[in-house]
Amino acid sequence: MNSVDSPNHLEAPAAAEAVPAPNEESSFGDVLRQFEAEHQSAEGADAALEGTVVSVSDEAIVVDVGRKMEGILKPDTPGLPAGLAPGAVLMVNISGRTDDGYYTLSTIHVKQPRDFTGLQSAFDGKHAIMGVVTELVKGGLRVQVADGVHAFLPASRSGIREMNDLPKLLGQQIECRITKLDVSDEDRPDVVVDRRGVLEEQSAAAKQAAFDTLGEGQVVQGRVRSLTDFGAFVEIAQGIDGLLHVTDMSWQRVDKPSSLLSPGQSIQVKILKLNRESRKISLGLKQLTPDPWTEAVATIKQGDRVRGKVVRLADFGAFIEIAPGVDGLIHLSEMSWTRRVRKAADVLQLNDIVEAVVLEVKAADKRISLGLKQALGNPWDTVETRFAPGTVVEAPVTSLAQFGAFVDLGDGVEGMIHVGDITRETRIQHPKDKLSAGQVVKAQVLEVDKDKRRIRLGMKQLEPTTADLFIAEHQVGELLTGRVVEAHGASAKIEIGEGVHARCKTREESESAQGASAGASDVDDLAAMLASRWKGVGSSASGSGKEGLRAGQIRRFKITAMDTEHRRIDVELAE
Repeated sequence: MNSVDSPNHLEAPAAAEAVPAPNEESSFGDVLRQFEAEHQSAEGADAALEGTVVSVSDEAIVVDVGRKMEGILKPDTPGLPAGLAPGAVLMVNISGRTDDGYYTLSTIHVKQPRDFTGLQSAFDGKHAIMGVVTELVKGGLRVQVADGVHAFLPASRSGIREMNDLPKLLGQQIECRITKLDVSDEDRPDVVVDRRGVLEEQSAAAKQAAFDTLGEGQVVQGRVRSLTDFGAFVEIAQGIDGLLHVTDMSWQRVDKPSSLLSPGQSIQVKILKLNRESRKISLGLKQLTPDPWTEAVATIKQGDRVRGKVVRLADFGAFIEIAPGVDGLIHLSEMSWTRRVRKAADVLQLNDIVEAVVLEVKAADKRISLGLKQALGNPWDTVETRFAPGTVVEAPVTSLAQFGAFVDLGDGVEGMIHVGDITRETRIQHPKDKLSAGQVVKAQVLEVDKDKRRIRLGMKQLEPTTADLFIAEHQVGELLTGRVVEAHGASAKIEIGEGVHARCKTREESESAQGASAGASDVDDLAAMLASRWKGVGSSASGSGKEGLRAGQIRRFKITAMDTEHRRIDVELAE
């Protein structure tokens, strides 16, 4: 359009006859608008124009459309690209003019043919492509995978574990793979992509590459990922875990891994075993420190006395920690000399400090056998000295049997009181008639058999007898009457009290002992002997005069000796 200075200079179009001439009252603006309207189709008002943004403000966007006057776009025009700046190019068409003479513009959608060749090739070959996450939609994300082409990324295939973290992908460029491609509707192609599979493949490739660099014996830095009752899982490379078993954490016994390690802790470990087929890795922590068994085997010898703490009780014995990481076993059979131990808890408790003797060292098997009873000493070695026959003891009854009662003499040594040695008062059928378990009794040692480990005791031997009472009530030289119970020529048994007997030497025994030294007896001695025999016959109940003393005689006797310890009394005939 050429500029005009006045309505009189306007060039009439070919169809000027149809346009009425302006009157005097018509303004220049009215004439210009009429002219523009008449020539709108000729200028291509609806034609697409390429415009360049000149300026941008809140009121208007000025666009150069290649004509003498710029065009104006309202900022709220539908379809207007966001973030327009001077220099931006966009397609518009002219919809009219403003009062100031500017063209009024509107945006237009120009349909352009799309090229899906690249996407189809990636889909057929299952290749990964790049895309930009543009929008959060229901069930997933919208991803721009080509110019003007968007794909749907399901949330489950986004590679994000927590749904709350899904928005973090907005605006990010991601690598994904096309799982569905339908371009039958070019305006609305159906494209679905998967990111998780790509990430998993990348992770697997990275893990394999890292796994290939590992080998048995390597010392690597790791991070404790989780703890279990049997050990800890340690991440030693990206996505690669190894198992640190509780037995490989320390040379000392570890009851719970949590007592030594915590999740997130950084530690150095040694690769003990690596199975490339199953991809299982066994790790060790204690292997980074010297084996205490090496020093223990070099210093501990058979026969040594060691001191340690009870760290574990088992059915067959107790484990004693005699050095850090070095345990020895006390078997049940090595716990007591005197009794059969059925379980270790009957003798030892956890954390007890005990002294033991090294019985055997097996360096190859890392085993040390210990003896508890050897450290305590065999109490039967000294029983003959401590419990000599005649020794009086006081001890508790431990158990009762039909034939007698067992008494605890200390240090695991037991003595036995036979049922016949319990009392003199009356004959009993069972020890329970007089005794009970736990009762403290006083007894005398009667017999000791060290080889058979037997000690025989007697209680009745300590009870006062009639002989004891008789000895206590009489004196040597005292005269008394007695009855001859037995006469054997050399001596006679005389009953001098109820249940009390004495020994009396006969006159013949005395004469035979004196005959060799005295030679022939004089007449006075012979007369005295005859008188004595006559007296015996005269007082005899049986009336026999052949023997000086005969069973049943009642005679007068004189006490010549009394032995309190052996309860023995000696008498002689009184003249």
